[in-house]
Amino acid sequence: MEHSFVHIYTGSSVVVIALKNALQAQNIIPVIKDESESARMAGFGITHDQQQVFVHQDELQKAEKVLSTLELQK
Repeated sequence: MEHSFVHIYTGSSVVVIALKNALQAQNIIPVIKDESESARMAGFGITHDQQQVFVHQDELQKAEKVLSTLELQK
């Protein structure tokens, strides 16, 4: 089974917000996975503030250009 979304970045929520805004400015709608928020909602504690950003594989090349512009790496 082929995945339709590709992981492009993991980082703090502050950086992820900036990346999300930059992607949306290029008409790319990212999916943000926040394990700490999921754990909090389930009643578990988690100490790190890391979020993962995914984009549809059809938009990967455009998203990589945005990452490069922001000087972020996967």
